[in-house]
Parts: sequence; C-alpha cells; structure tokens
Amino acid sequence: MKHTALTKTHEALGARMVPFAGYLMPVEYAGIKEEHRNVREKLGVFDVSHMGEFEVKGSKAKAFIQRLTTNDVNDLFDGKVHYTCFPNDKGGIVDDLLVYRFKEDEYLLVVNAANIDKDWEWCVKQSKVEGLEIGKELINISDGISQLAVQGPFALKAMQKLTDENVIDMEFYTSKKIAFAGIDELIFSTTGYTGAGGCEIYVANKDAQKLFEAVMDAGKAYGIKPIGLGARDTLRLEMNMCLYGNDINDETSPIEGALGWITKFTDGNDFIMRAHHEKIKAEGPEMRLKGFIMKERGIPRQHYPVFNEAGEEIGEVTSGTMSPMMDIGIGMAYLKPGYWKSGTKIFIGVRKKRLEAEIVKPPIFKDQIPLVK
Repeated sequence: MKHTALTKTHEALGARMVPFAGYLMPVEYAGIKEEHRNVREKLGVFDVSHMGEFEVKGSKAKAFIQRLTTNDVNDLFDGKVHYTCFPNDKGGIVDDLLVYRFKEDEYLLVVNAANIDKDWEWCVKQSKVEGLEIGKELINISDGISQLAVQGPFALKAMQKLTDENVIDMEFYTSKKIAFAGIDELIFSTTGYTGAGGCEIYVANKDAQKLFEAVMDAGKAYGIKPIGLGARDTLRLEMNMCLYGNDINDETSPIEGALGWITKFTDGNDFIMRAHHEKIKAEGPEMRLKGFIMKERGIPRQHYPVFNEAGEEIGEVTSGTMSPMMDIGIGMAYLKPGYWKSGTKIFIGVRKKRLEAEIVKPPIFKDQIPLVK
C-alpha cells in the first residue's frame, strides 16, 4: 500500500483512511456532508497526490498527444489546459485525463490514480509509432509529485495571499509555473473536479508538507477545511462529471459517455479509431450516459436497473448518491434512445421498488455558489 507525502498529516487530523487505487487515502474527516457543503460555500483542500503525471517533451510531443487523445491539441496554447480522453483500439476509453501545454514542445498529462500503470503502458506502446524516447521525451514522474486541490468560491482569493503572481484573475483551465508559498517553482492551475471553482497545485513531494501548511493557514480566515475523497465523489456527481470505472470504461465510446464535447472530428485530428467514433456520432449511440434526479425518496446506486413507465428495462445506473446540497437522490445512467431528453420520466429499481426519477440537463446541481474573487 502506497502513502502520499501527507499521509501522517491526514492521520493526525483524524481522517478516516481507506485503501484507494493502491494508496492509503483520507475518505473523510468531519463527515462527507459537512465537507461537501464547506467546499460549495467556502473552500476546502484535497490531497490528490495519488494522481498520475506524465511529461511529454520534444519536437514530436504535439503529434503524439494529438494521435493519442480525442480533443484537439491545436486548440491549446502556452498555459492552457484541456480535458480529454485516451481512446483505445477496441472502441472504448483507456482513461480520461487533463493535458497541460507549457510550450509547443512541453506538455503534462494528468491521469487517474487507478489507471497510472495501464495508462503508462498504453503511452509507451503508442510512443513507438511517433518514435518518442522513453525517459527523455516521455517520462513518468508520478511518484515524485504531490498535488493539492483547493476548491470552493473563496479558493483563489485565499491562495492569492501566497504569491506575487496574479492568480485570482486566471482564466478557467489555465496554468502557470510560479513561485508560491515560499517554494521557488510549482504548477498552479485553475482546474478541479468539483464544479465549485478553485485550483490544483503540483509540487515536488519534498515540499508537500510546506505547501499544505501554507494553504491551510492562508484559508483559515475563509473557513478552509481538509476534505476527503468521499466529498470529492459527491461534488463531482452534482456536476455530472464522469468517474472512470463507473461512468466510462474500456468498452464505452466517448460519444456514448456524453463526452462528445471533447471528441473533436476536426481536420488533422486523426486520433485512434476516429472513424469508429465518428460513425457512432453520425448514426447515434445505442446507449447514452444521462444525469437524473429522484422524484421520490431513495438513493440510486451503481448497477441499479432503470425502467420506463411500461416497466421495460431501459438502462442501468452507473453512479448515484444523495446530494448534500439538494437533499435528493441524484445519479447518472446509460439509457436507450428515447429517454435522453430533459424532463423525461424514468424509474430506478431501488431494492424491490421502482422509484420515479427525471432526466435533467447537466449540471444536476443548478444552484451552485458562484465564484467569489
């Protein structure tokens, strides 16, 4: 079992620690509902050092990433970040990820913790097509990097205290390499997995404790709290953000997984199995991932069946929870055509009951707190 550089700090703060993606991670401190609301209304800090990071460098880097991912790398500029996925060679998804562009020949791929080894093997395999040199042009730096996600409407205001660089006015999904919290250089990005706004900060492991203490001190006046992975999951679900392994996987096309917006069929974007996914988009998928809210009291869970009014099974829940902000059950499910329109009535099989639910346009949580600067 791996530990992050902050494991002992989490234990000292009273976190409930659980195995996750090969790491011992904090799932909650004061309770998921309280932590969730603190992020929505104030700010919180997550240790997400279990995530994976691959550097891609050199003259072939851009072409490599363009072939390997579905989003269009041509849309990136220095300091820009975008969300994308690795399509596999069977019509599914290897993983979803972030791509950071620092320069035309310098990129960072940030991948899911549970998929680091799989993703690395995939990247190494595909690097042979473009002729990248492993260890020089494609480098797995995951074990040496810690990452904190500071999320919430007051996150950037609090973090501005720790740097002379202007971070409070950074555009969404951009990044900078800056001096911060007494650390000579780290990566500061306005990204996140909560829909509450804020930033994610990447630093060498040796500086993780110093960064954590500085972040907690800077956020004290705004009500900062450490937040576990339990609230991270409920926060992303309120915003209809996919979780790999639940909502998308090796068998789902990004078109089926409601990721058409990061699957760009633009000229020159010849990613792996492009024609296959383009055909699915043109003809329409057999199933599509949709968000829903419960109209009756009940909590939807993964693998619960979904029915229409006639009692016919039309899909399956992939993720579900009780929304801490709305106090109703919410979730996502793959559904057959005819049940994708917002307002459509469906029924979730909860134990021996069929409870009414309704398809909603994302994000599920419509009353999120606006960003405060």
